[in-house]
Amino acid sequence: MAMKQTRRGFALLIAVIFMSVMLAFGLALGSLAYKQQVLASTAIQSQYAFYAADAGLECALYADQQQGLFAYTSDMSAPAPSLVCDGASAISASVLSHTGSQWVIFNRLSLDTNKRCVDVTVYKRKNTGTNYLFSQGYDVSCATVAAPNGAHFVSRGLSADY
Repeated sequence: MAMKQTRRGFALLIAVIFMSVMLAFGLALGSLAYKQQVLASTAIQSQYAFYAADAGLECALYADQQQGLFAYTSDMSAPAPSLVCDGASAISASVLSHTGSQWVIFNRLSLDTNKRCVDVTVYKRKNTGTNYLFSQGYDVSCATVAAPNGAHFVSRGLSADY
């Protein structure tokens, strides 16, 4: 009779161990799935920001090379040329600096019906034949970029020397 008493609860112990292993396995898979979802979401946001930067760069290149919009001027009080991209005018256009050798112009544009934003900075050099463009795209609207209030967003930048 003493042998029977030592075996009592053995099945319960095996069941608890088995359930613990299954719970740990399930939690590990859940954690992995969550991390994959976050990674995929970040990749999508990065892609939106990259394409916004690419669109801004292409618009600025076209405006400068085909339309002559950013041609260097020696008039130090000249207003900043306003870039038009995808049928929309720049939200803001300003001259960051204007010297005897370089003109730096900044334009902020809203793309994709106000869902994305891009900042384009044009560096026009006098008489050197080389220019520099930098386009910074965001995966959020320009209103969010201007006043983030703790919002998280992704930005990607592209540049061109020509």
